[in-house]
Amino acid sequence: MIRRTLPIGIQSFQVIRDSGCYYVDKTGLVRKLVDEGRNYFLSRPRRFGKSLLVDTLKELFEGNEPLFEGLAIHDHWDWSVHYPVVRLSFDVNYNETGDLQRNIASQLERIESDNGLDSATERRGPDRLQDILHGLHRASGQRVVVLVDEYDKPILDVIDQPEMAIANRQYLRGLYGAIKGSANDVRFVFVTGVSMFTKTSLFSEMNNLDNISLDPEFAAICGYTDNDLDTVFAPELPGLDRDEVRRWYNGYNWLGEEKLYNPYDLLLLFRKREFMSHWFETGSPSFLVKAMMERGASLMDLENRSADARQLSRFDIENIDMDALLFQTGYLTIRERVRDGYLTFYTLDYPNFEVRQSLSEYLLNYLGQQTGRVSVTGRKLSSLLAANDFEGFAEHLKSFLGGIPYQWKAGNGPARYEAWYAGMLYACFSMIGLDFRAEEPSGQGRSDMVVFHGGQVFVLEFKAVEDEAGAGEALDGAIAQIRERGYGEKYWSRGEPVHLMGLVFGGPKRSLVAVRAERM
Repeated sequence: MIRRTLPIGIQSFQVIRDSGCYYVDKTGLVRKLVDEGRNYFLSRPRRFGKSLLVDTLKELFEGNEPLFEGLAIHDHWDWSVHYPVVRLSFDVNYNETGDLQRNIASQLERIESDNGLDSATERRGPDRLQDILHGLHRASGQRVVVLVDEYDKPILDVIDQPEMAIANRQYLRGLYGAIKGSANDVRFVFVTGVSMFTKTSLFSEMNNLDNISLDPEFAAICGYTDNDLDTVFAPELPGLDRDEVRRWYNGYNWLGEEKLYNPYDLLLLFRKREFMSHWFETGSPSFLVKAMMERGASLMDLENRSADARQLSRFDIENIDMDALLFQTGYLTIRERVRDGYLTFYTLDYPNFEVRQSLSEYLLNYLGQQTGRVSVTGRKLSSLLAANDFEGFAEHLKSFLGGIPYQWKAGNGPARYEAWYAGMLYACFSMIGLDFRAEEPSGQGRSDMVVFHGGQVFVLEFKAVEDEAGAGEALDGAIAQIRERGYGEKYWSRGEPVHLMGLVFGGPKRSLVAVRAERM
């Protein structure tokens, strides 16, 4: 097996092909796109290969045949026809007023210069773009291909500044509207980005786009499959635990038959030969975590989360939906699709271990907890569980929770701090890679948490009280609930000891009050 160059950070199709890099052939799906439609929109998380796909389309329509030799589309394309291509890429920062307008003007000026068109600096962006499309069509005799990469970045860059975000959205709406207004001059349109802004908010003037973000036929048009690893990247696999590769990085799903890997994760894994949070560390989810805090959502709430399919495909500045935000940015993915009458729901979950562990660590750091301290605490808690030292477990957990700022809104009551502190235990366990499940379903409901450790099973139920005097009754209720609903019975077949644990939060200090454990 011959090892090739890893295309880390390379978004140029020509560079990848000319340099002999590994390449996963997506041109079969590209052919299907071009044959079946004219106007497309695709949403995928960052670092998922969107820019490379856009560049592949550019080279294809420009007729650069040598780059496609040996690929699926080569024998199914008319290489004698060369189309003019207008590519708009929003890959710079848009943090100040006027940044967007200046960047658009610069891109349009470069297109005019490269194609010998008269410069129209006095024209506003949308009008200038229409002039370019018409001019290219007239000069070449072929209608124009329009490719827009990172279409939403000018909005997402200032999403925490609503006035500027709305202003940028308004400007982009006019620009994208100009593309539809030039339908007679345009052969093909492909728009890609992270978020799925509703057509009414951003694409009201360009409502002819076919959104293929959740189209099963095109689910794998970006990203790598298990088969890609076992064939294209086979020379890189020796020395790597294949099951660990799946656990760490596999799991993204856009309703296709196969789960997908983020390309960036795997390419960095192949180079560094270490399981690390490669993708997560390339972005800061501070806005996401802030939104979670404002909405009172804990990390536990994100497992097995039910979401309305209609809401999942919408994104609006004025009303940012948590499920849509988490899904579109890649921190949650689809586990299951369920039809209920005429409605469709998705069960969302973390895509893989990397995202769950890294998001937990980020949240705790956001709350002022040092990674080293949390790791030590997590390992201590897990060792106390393994030793069945439940009193020691309670003491260490209480100490850990006492160092975390209390983050709930006044008036939300005991249920809020129960969920909050249970979420902190969840984050602590996630950070150290403990094997556990949250909201684990059984025949009569869902247990709050199940931990598999030290050859034993621990079934946890969380309760909250206003007054510590009610802790004993709450513990009785927690243990009784586990027994009555059979939360522990499903684990008998493992042949391991099963422990039922009640944890009570609340009281004047709004912290851990008591822990009790019984063996089944």
